[in-house]
Amino acid sequence: MKLNELRDNAGARLKSKRLGRGIGSGKGKTSGKGVKGQKAREGVALNGFEGGQLPIYRRLPKRGFVNVFRKVYAPVNLGALEKAIAAGRLDAGQEITEATLREAGLVRGGKVAGVRLLATGEITRAVKITVSGASTAAVAAVEKAGGTVATK
Repeated sequence: MKLNELRDNAGARLKSKRLGRGIGSGKGKTSGKGVKGQKAREGVALNGFEGGQLPIYRRLPKRGFVNVFRKVYAPVNLGALEKAIAAGRLDAGQEITEATLREAGLVRGGKVAGVRLLATGEITRAVKITVSGASTAAVAAVEKAGGTVATK
């Protein structure tokens, strides 16, 4: 078999319905859009629009409080830290900071205010860690292994 002989399996790709191609096609003339009106036109985005009636998202009461200034911290578990050190992505001899955790791939995402160390998993090496926050159980586990945790 050669590259130019490769074909899709039968029925793997469905042909799209061609609109506006005569009455016999079943989708001729108005192409399934009905007659006139805003939704028959091109370039209409009507999410939440109810024809001038007050939309449901404005009729229903809003509940609770949303803090727009909240800070989101990226969680890093002790088990993941141990795996990264074992894999050679982190050096246990050097100080581990938020920047080194990001380089090692343990912290992802752009909009994080910092890193919070959590106690899921175990750590066996003595490491020096500087992060934004840490749970008391995580601090105790790192200190039990002979390391230190500093928070900003």
